[in-house]
Amino acid sequence: MTTKEEYEYTPVAGTEESETTFNVTNGEVTIQSNKMSSESAQPTNRKFLYIAACVANLAGFVCGTSFGWTSPEIPKMKISHEAGNPLLFPLTKSEESWIGSLLPVGATLGPFIAGLTADKIGRKNTLLAGIIPFIIAFAIAAYATHPLLFFMMRFLCGLAVGVVFTVLPMYIGEIAEDEVRDSLGSFMQLFIVVGLLFSYSLGPYMSIMAFNIVCIVSPCVFLVIFYLFIPESPYFLIRKNKDQAEQALMKLRSKSQDAVQEELDEIKSSVEETLANKASFADIFKSKGLTKALTISVGLVSLQQLSGINIVLFYAQDIFTDAGSTIPADISTIIIGIVQVFASGTTPIIVEKKGKRYLLILSAIGMAVSQGALAVFFHIKSGGNDVSSIAWLPVTCLVIYIITYCLGFGPLPWAVMGELFPGNIKSVASTVTAAGCWFLGFILTKYFSLVSDMIGKAGSFGIFAACCVGASIFVYKYLPDTSGKSLQEIQDMLSGKSSSSDA
Repeated sequence: MTTKEEYEYTPVAGTEESETTFNVTNGEVTIQSNKMSSESAQPTNRKFLYIAACVANLAGFVCGTSFGWTSPEIPKMKISHEAGNPLLFPLTKSEESWIGSLLPVGATLGPFIAGLTADKIGRKNTLLAGIIPFIIAFAIAAYATHPLLFFMMRFLCGLAVGVVFTVLPMYIGEIAEDEVRDSLGSFMQLFIVVGLLFSYSLGPYMSIMAFNIVCIVSPCVFLVIFYLFIPESPYFLIRKNKDQAEQALMKLRSKSQDAVQEELDEIKSSVEETLANKASFADIFKSKGLTKALTISVGLVSLQQLSGINIVLFYAQDIFTDAGSTIPADISTIIIGIVQVFASGTTPIIVEKKGKRYLLILSAIGMAVSQGALAVFFHIKSGGNDVSSIAWLPVTCLVIYIITYCLGFGPLPWAVMGELFPGNIKSVASTVTAAGCWFLGFILTKYFSLVSDMIGKAGSFGIFAACCVGASIFVYKYLPDTSGKSLQEIQDMLSGKSSSSDA
């Protein structure tokens, strides 16, 4: 007679877990083991992924220092040479407008360089090469004694900004996991505003030479750390060498070789499809989904510029001086910088809970209200009325404007751009979107002073407020909620293959 007894035990925690059964039949013991990887039982370790995103976004920090550079430096170039101006003669109104607007000119050309090199030498190498113009530019500004040298400096900064704004969202979008793509995508704005605060805090209290020498440090730090420790995008590496792509993905996911195979196969399949269907800019208009993606992407970054953000950032001290605020202009600017940092720091948290669409609408409404109030203030002041009782209003309005901008229209248009396009069209679409954004930025910064003289600051901020109202309508009508969706799911939504695409 055969008897069978079965015993089970739970293993002690170790490197692996298993369900093991001892079967005893006629005195013979057989062991069956069902091994389970401990990796599947443990929470995902994203520590290195966040480190990689932070290091990559040091490039955004450098962009921020260049954006904030004009606010403390231009006032120093308006004083006499004897008072510390490195120029022999004070800056003219025309020269001032060129210094402000040549960064967007360079940033209009930068994306075309980035679009060509991102697929040739990789996202990582393009970012490394793109940061070098910053080093040259700050070195020029440290020793410049003629306006033309400052023109050159701002143009070089613009070239670098154009490269970074095109490739950085692409790189972050490709290394991020679906669950954290929104929060990692909003890091760019956080690092930009930290760079702005850096310029606002140090610039007013240092000479032009000393400040620009200090500005050289951050791009040099980025070059060293990003080159030595952060891997290339697996999406780019898979085209060249599967083993290198595997190693990069293992490092980014902090997982073993076996644990990344499924995602690696998905990346390989996606890239193979991309290469087999390589598309040109004209091909965008042959697809309903891609046309919608381009409309949304260009629309969002254009409305970002039309919100007046570059005017506020480039001419912050001048705006506070003109407003006659009781708070010194340089202190007011630092307050704005601190508010930007805290507001941008909350965005990665809120966007995971509320989604990009909700925050963009909230952002547009907040900017419209704050700039509308600022327009009313300047209208009252231009009429010769006493505004001393509401002298606090400009700072309050710009604080609210900055908070709402940083919650939505600061970081999210670029994050959206990084996920709307499939790989076969991403480089060319990102190039066109970024170039269009910065061309519009050039028009606004170059002619803001002229238009402001014609219609006054009240009229200027009134127009910006109206554009923000338009932005809220645009987002509500056209932008689907892409939060938590994979890149393929987003493409299906835009093409109308999913009911969730309905905005």
